[in-house]
Amino acid sequence: MRTLIVGGSGFLGSELARQCSLAGHEVAATYLTRSGKTAGVEWLPLDVRRREDVDALIGAFRPEAVINAAFRQTEWATTAIGAANVALAVSTAGGRLVHVSSDAVFSGAAIRYDEMCVPDPISPYGAAKAAAETAVNAIVPAAVVARTSLIIGDGDSPHEALVHSLATGRARGVLFTDDVRCPVHVVDLAAALLELAASEYRGIHHVAGADAVSRYELGLLIARRDGLDADHLPSGRRADTRLPGPIDVRLDCAMTQRRLQTTLRGARQFLGDGQR
Repeated sequence: MRTLIVGGSGFLGSELARQCSLAGHEVAATYLTRSGKTAGVEWLPLDVRRREDVDALIGAFRPEAVINAAFRQTEWATTAIGAANVALAVSTAGGRLVHVSSDAVFSGAAIRYDEMCVPDPISPYGAAKAAAETAVNAIVPAAVVARTSLIIGDGDSPHEALVHSLATGRARGVLFTDDVRCPVHVVDLAAALLELAASEYRGIHHVAGADAVSRYELGLLIARRDGLDADHLPSGRRADTRLPGPIDVRLDCAMTQRRLQTTLRGARQFLGDGQR
């Protein structure tokens, strides 16, 4: 499959590019400032905020599938407008579109959310992601919008780096005991997204881990896996801060999991059983 990974130099994008290359796909991946290192991948510079550049790149590469993993939490133009630009280019050039969204589109008021739940964001990032979903659904009705949660790897994700810094005293801060998500392993997430890209499914899909855990419990699991002193991890409550965004959001992935061969493992499994 001729595949384009938009945002290919990021944490998720790099794993998508790696799996595509291993599967023998003809794959290109975009980057904004620094290309990735995955062999067998054509690395292409792209600023998704520039519609003409997105049109030109997708029109020239003519992918059969585009997976858009590009975002910036603090920038509306990249997260929302960039997603619309990618969708517009795909609608012209043809091919499949899988857009990666986030559990940040929900407020947390309902706690548990399935694919039928309507976004009600309470943070700027959540609002940008919700706007991106609206644009993608309107421009490319056959697209897949895949909402995910906190992405974890084998030591190389931002959250894992934070846990290491806190456990060793290199950083100050706390891990919240009331901030709950459904963490997903980056390998599982990438495999599921590629499955959806090769399928005929459309619409909203939830692609997150099977376990709902707090950021503090997640930190403990990471610390124990990596041989760190878990007793050194500081804890606190997000409810006691003024940080914007939802506190407890749990994605119900039952419908999506029934459609997938890829198993969406829970954090207690992929961090607690020694699998690396």
